[in-house]
This record gives sequence, C-alpha cells and structure tokens, in this order.
Amino acid sequence: MSYIEDNLDVIVIGGGHAGVEAGLASARLGLKTIVFAVNIDSIAMMPCNPSIGGTSKGHLVREIDALGGEMGKNIDKTYIQSRMLNTGKGPAVHSLRAQADKDKYSKTMKLTMENQDNLKIRQNEVVEILVEDSIVKGVRIISGSIYYAKAVIIATGTYLKAKCIYGDVVIHSGPNGLQAANYLTDSLVANGIEMYRFKTGTPARIDKRTVNFKMMDEQKGDEKVVPFSFTNTKEDIKREQISCWLTYTNKRTHEIIDNNLHRSPLYGGEIEGTGPRYCPSIEDKVIRFHDKERHQIFLEPEGEDTNEMYVQGMSSSLPEDVQKEMYRTLSGLENCEIMRTAYAIEYDCINPLQLKQTLEFKKISGLYSAGQFNGSSGYEEAAAQGLIAGINAGLKIKEEEEIIIDRSEGYIGVLIDDLVTKGTNEPYRMMTSRAEYRLLLRQDNADLRLTDKGYKVGLINKERYNYFVHKRQAIEIEIQRLSKVIVGTNDKVQNILRECGSTLLRSGITLKELLKRPEMTYKVIESIDPNRLPLSSDIVEQVEIQIKYEGYIKRQKKQVAQFKKLEKKLIPEDINYTDIKSLRIEATQKLNKIRPLSIGQASRISGVSPADISVLLVFIEQLRQQKIIDSK
Repeated sequence: MSYIEDNLDVIVIGGGHAGVEAGLASARLGLKTIVFAVNIDSIAMMPCNPSIGGTSKGHLVREIDALGGEMGKNIDKTYIQSRMLNTGKGPAVHSLRAQADKDKYSKTMKLTMENQDNLKIRQNEVVEILVEDSIVKGVRIISGSIYYAKAVIIATGTYLKAKCIYGDVVIHSGPNGLQAANYLTDSLVANGIEMYRFKTGTPARIDKRTVNFKMMDEQKGDEKVVPFSFTNTKEDIKREQISCWLTYTNKRTHEIIDNNLHRSPLYGGEIEGTGPRYCPSIEDKVIRFHDKERHQIFLEPEGEDTNEMYVQGMSSSLPEDVQKEMYRTLSGLENCEIMRTAYAIEYDCINPLQLKQTLEFKKISGLYSAGQFNGSSGYEEAAAQGLIAGINAGLKIKEEEEIIIDRSEGYIGVLIDDLVTKGTNEPYRMMTSRAEYRLLLRQDNADLRLTDKGYKVGLINKERYNYFVHKRQAIEIEIQRLSKVIVGTNDKVQNILRECGSTLLRSGITLKELLKRPEMTYKVIESIDPNRLPLSSDIVEQVEIQIKYEGYIKRQKKQVAQFKKLEKKLIPEDINYTDIKSLRIEATQKLNKIRPLSIGQASRISGVSPADISVLLVFIEQLRQQKIIDSK
C-alpha cells in the first residue's frame, strides 16, 4: 500500500520561479502547501541569465512585490549590480535590472521557503495528476505514493520530457544537467490537455581568468540604487557593485557561424520545438539580420564566489568545437576557456488557451498552471504567473472571489490576458509595447496600482499597508498644495528660471504649472517654495511624474474607461456560439474554444473581427430581452 497524505490544501509541482511564488502565496494565505521539485537544490535556480528584471520584466517584478510576492525582496538581498534601463526615455519605459549572485539567489529563496509556515518542500518527481469527474484530487509521485489536495498547481518550467542539444549531442535532462520529468506529460494528455513542444537556449559560461577585460567596455552599476521591493530603501540595500563588460561579434564570428550552419541542430531538423523570436540564438541573429556587421555581447559575472561568466546575447546549439572557435573571435575573448557549453533545450508545455484568466484549467476544476509550462519565457513572467496561480488556488479553497488583474491594472494582467486570450505559438516574452496603457503601468507606481489588491488578498500585512496609505495620501496632498501655492516675479524666482534656461515670468504662477515645464524639476521648485515639506524621494518622484505627465495620464485614463466598459459587458457562461448564425465560422470556432468572460476579452481574440463583436452584442441583448419576457 502506497503512502497516502490527504491533509493538504495545495500541491505545487516544480520549484522554479513560478513554483516558489505559488507555494509561498498559498502558504501565506494559511493553506497547507507542499512544493515538489526533482531536486530541491534547484529551487529558484537561474539556469539561464544571472539577472532579474530588465525592459518590461522590471515592471513585473515590482508588481509581484506590490502584491506581496517574494522575487523583489530576494533580488534586493542578493544582487551584485543594479541599473535602471531606458532612462533617456520617458518614465513609462524605465525598467530596473539587477545582476544576481545566482547561487546566493537560489539558496536565499530556498531558505525563505524552508522557514515559511504551512509550507513543505519535497524532492520527488510527480508522474500523475489525479482527476475525478473533472475535479483535481491530488498527485502520484514516482514511488507510487499519493498526495491528495484541494488544488494542484503545475509549474514544471522546462523539465517535462526535456532534452539538451548542441551539435549532434543530445542529453535527456533538464537544465544544468538536472533530471528531466519524463512521465507527467502522459498523464496530462490522458486528461485531455493539449501539449506543445517549445525550445529555448542558453550561452556558454567562460572562465573569468581567461578574459582580457582591457579589450572590452566596462559597464558599471548605477550610483543611485533603486530597490525592487517597496519595503526597502536604497540605504537598506546599498553595496559595492561588480562590473559587467561589453564586446561585439564581428565579421569573422559571422563567417564561422555561416560556415557551420549545416552542423547546427536548429537548422538540421534535430530540434523540433519552436524557439523564442525575441531572444534568438546567435545563429538566428546572424541569419535574420545578415546586414548587421556586429551584435552586442555582454559578459556578466554569475556571482561573487565563482569565476564563471555568462556570455549574454550568444546562446547557441552549435557543436562544441564551433562554439570555442566563434567565442574566441570576440575582442577580449581571444583566449577564453569554456566552463559550460551552450545548448538548446526542448520541453513540453501547454496551449495556454485552455486556461481561465485565473490560470485555472477550464476543463479541470482546481488544477492551475504557471510559468514556462504555460508557454511563456523568463523568470519574471514565471514568477508573476506563479503568484497569481497560488493566490487564486488559495482563494478558491477559501471560497472567496479569485483575483483577475486586467490589462489596465498591470503588466501581469497583460501577460496573462495575452496567454489565455491570444495564445502563443512560441515562448512568450513580456515587452513594454504589449501594454496599451503603459504610461499608467509604470514600474515606479506599481505599489499605487496593486498594493490594495495584495492587502485585500492577505499577502500585505497591516504595517506595510499603513505605510502605503500614508505615502498615497502624501502624494495627493503635495500635488494639491503645489496647485495652490503661487510665486511671483521677484528677482529670486526670475534668476532661478534664468539659470534653468526657462522663460521668465510676466505674472504670478502656481508651483504646479511651473513644474510642468520640461526643464524644471521638483528640486528646483523646492528652492523657490516658501512652505516646502520634507518628503521622501519616492513621494517626490510620484509628485513630479504625475504633474509633468498630467495631460497624457488623463487621456490614457479616458481610454481605460472605455476599455472597462467592454470588460464589464459579461458574456453568459452557457452561451453556444454555434447558435449565432451571423458569426463567421472562424469567430464561432475561436469563441467556442476560448470561452471569453467579457466582450472586451472576446474583442482581443485573434480571428474575431469588430463585425463579429457587433453580432455578439446584438445576440446577448436579444437573450437579455428574452429573459425579461420569460420572467414576466
């Protein structure tokens, strides 16, 4: 008789970035949770780039933190370099990125999980999902033992039937040579779940001692460090930073790649999975952008206590000898020694159109999924989904309303809506261009947008919430104050304006209107403000952004209001789109498959036209009128 454990609430399959956030969220909601990992030393492992954040991804991490997740806190503890990207552009696309000490990041997160109440960690492989009458009941592990629970979250990352490939070498393993999970896919298929085969890859790691840094451009971290977590200040996390380095591919690099494409499994057919368009291998870059003479390559340290360095921008599945030859064509890497060979990795994942916006499977109650298993790529995308899946599994068990973050509320909402509404035929990557309301969804205001939700759910404690409320009120009070304080045309004001290259005043003006001028800053305004208040830098930042971009923000809020109207027009759950005769065949098929919750979601489905939406609106109104008549 196999060992049976039946006092669990939530089972999480996978200990990567999605599984970590899912397990911590459900446990912190008071639910008995267990996280299974094929190797618990791989918890929160970074099998690819040693960093957290980046363009749009930094937005996700700050949103995770605002909701009560762990990723932001963990990278603040373990970063070795921090930079705010895109500062030459507007605040909508500013994105925080930090180099991580990979080993410390993983170990620190593992310790956090080990010390979390209501949470168990178990090293074992889950081989079967137990389902009865379309309701999940638990899992069976490879030993035959059964674990029953009220909800199961699948967060298997790139481990399902994984195989690593370079040249003609095929290794049936997960990332970094860890054990693959070879049996769960069969159980999923048996339960009617549609599977995809995707591919991603990683570059070589090289020995720092064999690099000539004098031939590269040094990339230092920012002097002013911005924390990922809203619970930290820059003083809390200040430290000595470690440099990254910039070099480039060249004509010789590209020649070597061109001459060896016939040996690449990517072009030879050995790799079946679909790879990421927005994070291509170096082979892809050279072929797709043949007119480019060079590509940027960053050399990034993997940690403080290792000589391994990550060659950012040069992932490959070329044979080992070709890799060595092409890496050595780069300036500074002429004598480099490879410590870990670059490889491509193939793995099983799902068609995310099978999911609700809560990340629960439509056909199996209580079964959730998150991360690369859902067809996404990246640690940050995974963690965001894991957090939402963990929250919603917990809320469902507690018989409370599950949360859905819509596209106007966060990048997390954009990410999930894109996956479950539009689907993906390649590893999905978050980008700022995917967010229609990105001026409202800035990384600097993630707490203002989402902390209320995190508090309502139960992941933000009272002390943190009270601080947040004080901050929000202080911002509003200061904006109102600046709109009432008038300065005149005295010599002090005019001299300051002259020094800033700003137009001199002809009459009195409010400080708010003065701050709207592009060349003016809050710091300058302070010097002519007779009643200035002592405010923290994060409050000042919000005041300045909200005043300077007031017109654009108002315009985008009007767009959001229109968006909300369509989101509030709910579609009856029992509707049969086949009954709507005026719908085009493609629209009927897509709507029946995806089962959108609202007119807004229906309008974003690929293959559903504005004309189809008009027909759908008329049909829903006819249904409503018929129900009114029937009730009389």
